Amino acid sequence: MLSGSSSAADSMRGMNDPALESRTRGRTQRAILSAAASVLARNRTATLPEIAEAAGVSRTTLRRYFPDRDGLISAAVEDSVEAIEQAVADAEIEQGAPAEAMRRLVAAMVSVGDRLMFLFADPQILEGHGGANGVPAPPSAPDDPVIALIERGQAEGVFDREVTPDWIQRVLWSLVYTGYEEADQGRLSRHGVTSVVIRTLENGIRVEN
Repeated sequence: MLSGSSSAADSMRGMNDPALESRTRGRTQRAILSAAASVLARNRTATLPEIAEAAGVSRTTLRRYFPDRDGLISAAVEDSVEAIEQAVADAEIEQGAPAEAMRRLVAAMVSVGDRLMFLFADPQILEGHGGANGVPAPPSAPDDPVIALIERGQAEGVFDREVTPDWIQRVLWSLVYTGYEEADQGRLSRHGVTSVVIRTLENGIRVEN
C-alpha cells in the first residue's frame, strides 16, 4: 500500500512539475508552428482546424496557444526564420573549403524546405520580420554567414566574381525553393533535391580551373 501511495504521489508531483509542464507546452507549440508552416506553404487559405489536425492537437488546444490566425501566422514566420538560421548555423559554413561548405548549406536548406516554401509563397509575408524580396534575412547584413561564405569563395577564386554575392544568394534561395516544390509536386524525388540543386548551382557559379 505504501509503495502504491508513493507511486501515485510521484505521478502527482510529475503532473504539477512546472519544468515538465513548460517542456510539454514547448513541444506542443513547436508542433503547431511546424504544422502551420507546412500547411500554409501549400494552402495559404488553410483554416485553424486544418492546421490543428496537421499538428495533432484539438482546435481548443490550438486556440489556447494562438487565439487568432494572424497571430499564428506571425509566430510561424518568426519560428521559420529561426529554423532557417539554425540550419545555417548547424552547417558550419564558415569552416572548410567554400565549395564543400556550400554543399552543406544546400543540404541544410533542403532540410527546412517546408519553412522556405512557407516564407517564399507570399512576397509580403516577411515584411516586418527582417526579410524582403523573398529572402529570409537581409541580403547585405554584415553578419550574414551565407554572404560571408560566398565572398570567401569569390576571394579564393572558387565562385564567379562577375556576379554579386547578393545575386548568388538569391539564386541559392530560389533553387532550393524550386527543388523542394518540384519534389512536393512529385516531379522530383525528395532525396534527389539536394544533389540537383548543388549541380545546378555549381554549374552556374563555379569557376573552372
